[in-house]
Amino acid sequence: MTVEEKVAQLTGFWEKEDGETVAPLQGEFSDTARLEDFSRHGLGHLTRTYGTRPVDPMVRAAWLWKFQSELVANTRLGIPAIVHEECLTGRSAWRAATFPTPLAWGAAFDPDLVAEMASAIGTSMRALGIHQGLAPVLDVIRDPRWGRVEECIAEDPYLVGTIGTAYIQGLQSQGVHATLKHFVGYSASRAGRNFAPVHAGPREVADVLLPPFEMALLDGGARSVMHSYAEIDGVPVAADPTMLTGVLRDRWGFDGVVVADYFGVAFLNLLHHVAGDHTEAAILALTAGVDIELPTGDAYLMLPEAVRSGKVDEALLDRAVLRVLRQKRDLGLLDATSVDEPTGEIDLDPPGHRAIARRLAERSIVLVANQGALPLAPGRSVAVIGPNTDLPSALFGCYSFVNHVLPQYPDVEPGIEVPTVLDAVRAEFGADLVSWTPGCGVDDDDRSGFAQAVATAAAAEVAVLVVGDRAGLFGRGTVGEGCDTDDLELPGVQRDLVEAVLATGTPVILVLLTGRPYAIGWALERCAAVVQAFFPGEEGAAAIARVLSGRVNPSGRLPVSLPRSAGAQPYSYLHPALGEGNEVTNLSVTSPAPFGHGLSYTTFAYAELTVPATVPTDGALLATVRVTNTGTVAGDEVVQLYGHDLVASVTRPVAQLLGYRRVRLEPGQTVTVELTVPTTRLAFSDRSLTRVVEPGDVEIWVGTSAQRLAQGRTTLVGQTVPVTNSARRWTTSKVR
Repeated sequence: MTVEEKVAQLTGFWEKEDGETVAPLQGEFSDTARLEDFSRHGLGHLTRTYGTRPVDPMVRAAWLWKFQSELVANTRLGIPAIVHEECLTGRSAWRAATFPTPLAWGAAFDPDLVAEMASAIGTSMRALGIHQGLAPVLDVIRDPRWGRVEECIAEDPYLVGTIGTAYIQGLQSQGVHATLKHFVGYSASRAGRNFAPVHAGPREVADVLLPPFEMALLDGGARSVMHSYAEIDGVPVAADPTMLTGVLRDRWGFDGVVVADYFGVAFLNLLHHVAGDHTEAAILALTAGVDIELPTGDAYLMLPEAVRSGKVDEALLDRAVLRVLRQKRDLGLLDATSVDEPTGEIDLDPPGHRAIARRLAERSIVLVANQGALPLAPGRSVAVIGPNTDLPSALFGCYSFVNHVLPQYPDVEPGIEVPTVLDAVRAEFGADLVSWTPGCGVDDDDRSGFAQAVATAAAAEVAVLVVGDRAGLFGRGTVGEGCDTDDLELPGVQRDLVEAVLATGTPVILVLLTGRPYAIGWALERCAAVVQAFFPGEEGAAAIARVLSGRVNPSGRLPVSLPRSAGAQPYSYLHPALGEGNEVTNLSVTSPAPFGHGLSYTTFAYAELTVPATVPTDGALLATVRVTNTGTVAGDEVVQLYGHDLVASVTRPVAQLLGYRRVRLEPGQTVTVELTVPTTRLAFSDRSLTRVVEPGDVEIWVGTSAQRLAQGRTTLVGQTVPVTNSARRWTTSKVR
């Protein structure tokens, strides 16, 4: 291969129209090259063929087949390009099914269902000639003020790792490579600001931020990793060989590809200023271990001259090219003599996909508070009020096609059927019993609709207030990429709207359609019920209505603590003892509703938690507990096992999720749940930053992180044990 042919395999090309803005600082990069000229030596990646404008999928598939065939026929090496797309909440394309956001996956506590969803996404991607998906996001939530919280799964690294790995296995089962985002530290930015510096210590990085990636690679077999935009303690990850080579390659043995987050290589020059120009940026990234520059070759196109001038060793180029070629071999592209021409129509939103979307939405909805108001009895008059009642886009996250792309095409329909909450409530309770008014906008200060909202609520027997977020990009939403906040009150005048309706005396059911948790502690006692839905997707409105009526018994659990206030952030349930505050400060940080919290329309009792008195430090702890549905309706319970290391060489969290299992119980039914916890679930980085399991006493309990429903204690005995790649990382479970 010539140097130009090698570099061609390490770059992408983004064929986009003027005015498209779906990536940070995209307007700063102007592509003047034609695709035919750019790819004359071959091409590594074709960027987002379907995902940046509303194109007919079959027309675009035919174009893609023609382009790939020309690459095979008209370039010297005859190697097709890898086609990558976003797929965080479904195949990012016009008319494609749109599933709940990752925060909803976390709320569902259901890895098997997430794997089923990802497999469905992979099926439609592969049918359109797409080889690689830019998902899942494995960033552990550290601060709800960050706009990209809705793209994340949870604040607990184990929940992130198990759910994220399930997604990877589902997607890759269909021959589409998953890409882990964003390695690493992106979510720990100062004050929750996008692109802000990360000052996480090495222990926080090792024990909180890295474990989901470790699980996804060692257990999930993910084939691609995307570097983070972040700098950690002054070193940009895109230029950090200790992370991209030392951790990924040397420690974990990863043999896949590392791709740049969009424009991330050029940002070493433009934003981080650790490179004087794009050539220096390319050399830094290539040396650190970034194999492929996406979305285009803004910096890597400088590498041929850098090789010829001796600024960079061609062996580094060869290292990256070999990784790319191995990936193309695994995808069947190296042997391609042609690419299969698409035939017939492809339904990107088939009934099977909608059924999965419905089940995941239903299992993700969290009943946060209930003063006996839910489920709503039939025959009552219902006032549906709020800015998110009749907006299809309110059901979707930032990386849905509806919110990511279509705002630039206001005259284009969503292309999929999206009933709103108003539609669903009318269908569920009867249109003649439902009145409606928006009351206000999502984030404006217009109170002119308050009077009508008050009158509508006063005339009804119950008011359903649907409030929350509008997902968008770079300041065009209240949440989403580049839409951070310094205030965790509901956006705009929505709280004032709720207060005005509460003053009528009509019972208020508060429904939150959001991409982050808000400081709603005030509502938990004053509202008749509070329902949290984290952008539940195309079937989300129907799921909400079924929860309100009781046809669905809510079983979601909070994947992130509800914040007390913006000033109490960053906060995580994984805090050490001094993180609770208590008498040592006048400011309370305790969450109004903790990680793992969620109510049901039935009740569950726990009994006979058993744990062994001692467990070897290199062994596993078997915890068993009897769970009984003591109510009158069937329901799902999420059995959560927690632990607390009482004395350790470094401070440890007051609570840590060790394992979980979703079980369905009929009224009066009792089951025994067995959870086998490898001691590595209690591992941490000691004072030498070696991950170890130490001997000592451990509290064990079942319940939410705050509410201990059944308790026990065990002692880890033996020598301090270092944790290796071969150590077990997963808690297994059985129900009998």
